[in-house]
Amino acid sequence: MTSDLAAYLAPHYTMFRVAERLLLTGHSHQAWPDVALDGQLAAFQDAALGVDDKWGHAMEKAEEVRAGFRRVLGDPAAELALGSNTHELVIRFLSSLPLGDRPRLVTSDGEFHTLRRQLGRLAEEGLELVSVPAEPVDSLAERLAGAVDRRTAAVLISAVMYESAKIVPHLGVLAETCDREGAQLLVDSYHALGVVPFSATAIPSAWIVGGGYKYLQLGEGNCFLRVPPHAERFRPVITGWFAEFADLAAETGPDRVAYPPGAQAFSGATYDPTSHYRAARVFGFFAEHGLTPGLLRGVSQRQLARLCARFDAMDTGGLISRDTGTPLENVAGFLALRSPHAARLRDGLTARGVLADSRGHMLRLGPAPYLSDDQLDAAMDALDAELGTLRANRRPALAG
Repeated sequence: MTSDLAAYLAPHYTMFRVAERLLLTGHSHQAWPDVALDGQLAAFQDAALGVDDKWGHAMEKAEEVRAGFRRVLGDPAAELALGSNTHELVIRFLSSLPLGDRPRLVTSDGEFHTLRRQLGRLAEEGLELVSVPAEPVDSLAERLAGAVDRRTAAVLISAVMYESAKIVPHLGVLAETCDREGAQLLVDSYHALGVVPFSATAIPSAWIVGGGYKYLQLGEGNCFLRVPPHAERFRPVITGWFAEFADLAAETGPDRVAYPPGAQAFSGATYDPTSHYRAARVFGFFAEHGLTPGLLRGVSQRQLARLCARFDAMDTGGLISRDTGTPLENVAGFLALRSPHAARLRDGLTARGVLADSRGHMLRLGPAPYLSDDQLDAAMDALDAELGTLRANRRPALAG
């Protein structure tokens, strides 16, 4: 299935030359289909023809992007605020919390830098930050729930851990605890969307952030915040003028800032709409070619199984390993390999024509649906050769 699909898809990605390059960057920056360029050109054309009147067309594209995100979220009625990145959306969310009365935030020690850095800085300013060990992931949701109390404003957690690709189970249990204690739950779905079927309706009270830079092939500037129904009582302190876009002509009182209902209350301000034109075309491409979450999950799991089989057959010399205790069905979209030489191996792979990345001691290999089995095998051949070079260059241990 993988090679047949790759042969079908590759001609639609000529600008990124996916058939000629070994792009194991599927977990970070997937190639864009050629139609993405059509979207970017259309954005320029609308601006040139309409000048300031381009915004009517831009708003239509924004609605198409919301519709695309609703499909991958499995939530056709989702209230979505859009943003250029998840950080700006998380900031608006945090600014709406009653941190004076509930100064406690709960998270894990395995979160992406968006949360790690910002929450750490808030802790320096006096907020109470509880960081729960991410491992073992199987019990993470329950351990986070155990840290929630009446002083907790929010729990912030990923649906998939960005270093290990492990899927976090039992988020519904965590949501129930947050609901009972009056705390908010924010779930980062970035490493799930487009590679793991994700049901936002299964956690209806959760705030959900995510974006399309990775598996959805939307490129930069396409992120969202799913705003739950009870959010109408929240008034973000960090607020953009688009939140009152529909009522700019109305007179407002001087003493209190007004907020519209739903996700619009979490809107930002003037942005570059080119990203939405591109994303709308890519979402249309996915729909046209039947690239559903279920299909993409099946392709990804088969590709990961192939990578694992090739890795397990290598003589690694103890230089690198993978977690064999986690079944593949509990892993999202990339193979995480642990090694103190992760950065060195990444650089060596780049020199051999294989693009991947590393995070700390993790070498991350991310397949994508436009890659053939032969390309995956060639990438693993390169890793095997690089490990051989590393073994040969190691200094022998001194005799005791």
